[in-house]
Amino acid sequence: MGSPDFWNNQESAQGIVQQVKALKLWVEPFEALIARVQSTRELFDLLELEPDAEMDAELDAEFERISTDLEEFRLRSLLSAPDDFRDAQLEISAGAGGTEAQDWAQMIMRMYTRWAERKGYEVEILDLSEGEEAGIKGAVLEIKGINAYGFLKAESGVHRLVRISPFDSQARRHTSFASVFIYPVVDTDINIEIRDEDLKIDVFRASGAGGQHVNKTSSAVRITHIPSGVITSSQAQRSQGKNKATAMKQLKNRLYQIELNKQIAKKAEMDANKSDVSFGSQIRSYVFQPYTMVNDHRTELKIPDVQKVMDGGIDPFIEAFLKETGGNKGEAA
Repeated sequence: MGSPDFWNNQESAQGIVQQVKALKLWVEPFEALIARVQSTRELFDLLELEPDAEMDAELDAEFERISTDLEEFRLRSLLSAPDDFRDAQLEISAGAGGTEAQDWAQMIMRMYTRWAERKGYEVEILDLSEGEEAGIKGAVLEIKGINAYGFLKAESGVHRLVRISPFDSQARRHTSFASVFIYPVVDTDINIEIRDEDLKIDVFRASGAGGQHVNKTSSAVRITHIPSGVITSSQAQRSQGKNKATAMKQLKNRLYQIELNKQIAKKAEMDANKSDVSFGSQIRSYVFQPYTMVNDHRTELKIPDVQKVMDGGIDPFIEAFLKETGGNKGEAA
C-alpha cells in the first residue's frame, strides 16, 4: 500500500500492524471463498451422479450466499488507494440557518455514529460545539477500524435536508445544510529510520579553529542522504564519531521536517476541496416532507426509506459511489 518511495519504510509500529490486519482481511476471506467454491463444485458433481432434492436446494442457497459474498469482496477490492485502510477523521459543520441547521448537523452525526457501530468500528468524539438552543454547530469524530477512511471518503460534501421544521411555530418547510469532510488518520509520530545503504558518508579535515587537530586528522563528516538529496555535515568536534552523530541528528531533523511539510501540504490540498455549505453544492438530499426520499446527486441512487438511512443505513450510497468512481477518488467531488 502506498507510493513506492522510501517513505513507505517510515510507518510507525502501529501503522505496520494496521496494514498487516488490512492484508489479513483480504487474504483470509479470499481463501475462504475459494474453499467454498471448491466444496460447492464437488457437491454439484456429486448431485449430477446421485440427485437429491434436499441437497439440491441447499446447493442453490449456498450458491446465492457465495454470490453475495463475492460481490462484497469485489466492492472491498475497490479500496486500493494508499490511505483507504486507515482510520477516518470526520468533521461535521452546520450551515447557515441557526437552530434548524444545527439540529441537522446533530442528526448527521448520529447517522455516522450508528453506521460505525453497525460496522463494529470505534467512535471517539474529539471535539464538539453545541448549539445555543439545540443541535451542534460542529463536531470532529474519529472512526477507528480497518478501511474506515476507504468507505467514508464517499461522504465528503454538503448534505441537504428538506423538512417541516420542528422549530417553526408556523410549521413551514425548511431547507438546511451541513457539511461533512473526511480525513485519513495518519500517524502523529513520524518515525524517521535511515538505511545505511541510503547514505554516502565522507570524511575530511576540519577547516575551522582547532590547532594541530585541524591539520592532522580527518574528523569532519559530511553525510548525503541519496533518496532525498539532503546533505548535512559537522566538524565542530575533535571526534569523528561525535561529528557523525551530530550530522546524523541534523539529517533526521531535516527529513522529519520534509515529511511534516508533505503532510501539511496534503491536508491543505484536501481542505481546498471542501465545498461551500450552500444550495447547489450538495452531494445528497434528504427529503422528509412532503414525501420521503434520500437522493445522491452524484450516482443518482434514490432510497425512499429516509428513516433507515438516518439510522446509519448509508452503505448503498457508499457502494454506488465506489463502483462509479472505481474507488480511486480520495474524496467526493
